Amino acid sequence: MINPISIAFKKAKQQSRPALLTYTVAGDNSKKKSLEILKSISNNVDICEIGFPHNTPIADGGQIQTSSNRAIKNGLKINDVFKIVKEFKKKFISKPVILMGYYNMIYQYGENKFLEKCKRSYVNGLIVVDLPWPENKIFSNKCKKKSIAFIQLLSPTTSDERLKKIIKDSHDMIYYISMLSTTGGKLKVSPKKILTNYNKIKKIDPKKNCVIGFGITEKTISALKSADGLVVGSAICKEITRSLKYRQNPVTNVSKIVAKLRNKIS
Repeated sequence: MINPISIAFKKAKQQSRPALLTYTVAGDNSKKKSLEILKSISNNVDICEIGFPHNTPIADGGQIQTSSNRAIKNGLKINDVFKIVKEFKKKFISKPVILMGYYNMIYQYGENKFLEKCKRSYVNGLIVVDLPWPENKIFSNKCKKKSIAFIQLLSPTTSDERLKKIIKDSHDMIYYISMLSTTGGKLKVSPKKILTNYNKIKKIDPKKNCVIGFGITEKTISALKSADGLVVGSAICKEITRSLKYRQNPVTNVSKIVAKLRNKIS
């Protein structure tokens, strides 16, 4: 069976545009609200990336950390993340969902139990930030057996030799980190330079879908629209924070931002 992630990329390509991937933290600012946000943006989003709130993140910048802190304060647990996904999938079964988190949580939960829960909640893919290649080989194979895409990460410092090996071992989707920074950092590299690095990755295996993440906002997204997919996370978390500060509805405001992002790449 073809993974819905691959189908989403195929549909976007047929429309001559990159796939739009959004990142939100599960349970921000409440379980109910985070589910409402997912439902409200799903029409304009090709793939929903959902983060496990974590108190010691490695790759997450200030905006996502603030979102995570809100979710943790509200008592969100791993099982709640699965409940949110399962509830979302009741209405949007074909909308791909990728969970993003850290290996410590998976290890504590139990790899097999975690993957079984992913399968039962209709999760389509996983990003585990601190489980790099080749240490992720065993876990990646376990994901494959459950028809869950394990998404490998590449960065501007990944050597050519390592790039080839990671891409060869990767499932259908690869994630290129645009710059040496945590999420939400101001784009320190020109879009032209990002695309040069990106095209080098694509040449290794043009069939594999490669997305670009980190530093992508309303201002920068259209300059990168030749990519297979673009990930926006911190800009969305920032809007949730702003909405709560001014006592506005984050669901409405996030929907507007996502609609604008989609418009920029359509």
